Amino acid sequence: MKNQYKVAEMIHNMEQIIVGKRDVIEYTLVTLLAGGHLLLEDVPGVGKTTLAKTLAQTIHCGFTRIQFTPDTLPSDVTGLSIYNMQSGRFEYSKGAIVNNIILADEINRTSPKTQASLLEAMEEKQVTVDQTTYPIPRPFMVIATQNPIDYLGTYNLPEAQLDRFMMKLSIGYPQLGEEQVMADRFLNRQLAQTLSPVVEGDTVLEMQREVEEVKMSQDLVHYCTKLIAETRKDSNLSLGASPRATLALLRASQAYAYLKGRDYCIPDDIMSLVQPVIAHRLILAPEARLSQTKMEKLLKNIMAKVPVPVLAK
Repeated sequence: MKNQYKVAEMIHNMEQIIVGKRDVIEYTLVTLLAGGHLLLEDVPGVGKTTLAKTLAQTIHCGFTRIQFTPDTLPSDVTGLSIYNMQSGRFEYSKGAIVNNIILADEINRTSPKTQASLLEAMEEKQVTVDQTTYPIPRPFMVIATQNPIDYLGTYNLPEAQLDRFMMKLSIGYPQLGEEQVMADRFLNRQLAQTLSPVVEGDTVLEMQREVEEVKMSQDLVHYCTKLIAETRKDSNLSLGASPRATLALLRASQAYAYLKGRDYCIPDDIMSLVQPVIAHRLILAPEARLSQTKMEKLLKNIMAKVPVPVLAK
């Protein structure tokens, strides 16, 4: 695990701009190291776009921002074939998705057809245009943002799209002292606009491979699968978690252990990630929605049903 120490450098670098949100930064890096994608849903002005740009600045690799609007076309995302009169043939012009870190800003403001253009890229890390497949460079991560309170001119993300996001996070408002620090930096013109990268893209790929080597006992694997199975049996849910959710929880747990400086997983890794990894994949049953059941409480009840494994020392 020769690159494990670089995680602390990445966190420190991001904290130069993101004040007081250590847990959000950690979950963002866990998603990156696990090779997943991140959905940020929160009210305007709390730093969703800033978080995505800060991560991109921390890594020395390509970055693209896609500002989704109702008239954004699928070809704007995936690219298209353009006829070259000099060569007499069609040539592929890259779309915005063909890069390393992609900020899909206000993803729910574009049409379902354009949202669907992200599906192949997010799952298979490739795009297909005119029956020709083009690989996307790695590392590859989509960070999407959406506003949960403004429904005018928005389109809900379909379940297939939500299931491709490894985590869904909310940044939340800062604490009073943290906001005071932000205000002081603003008045003293100390708000950093750019950061120097601390890792290369190739290093991130090495870190992702090291995450795959983090040990996970069979007891923990059974614990994960039992948690997922409980979501499919719960009467308060009309849609439980998919097998993709199981794999995401396992890989995210390995990345979380790696971030904490270990080469093995413990139950706490899994328990810490159930909410951000699983909640957005579930759909409440009509009766549960009428009774205003909270997903967070429901997941806690599910976790309480599954015995936590005791690992041998």
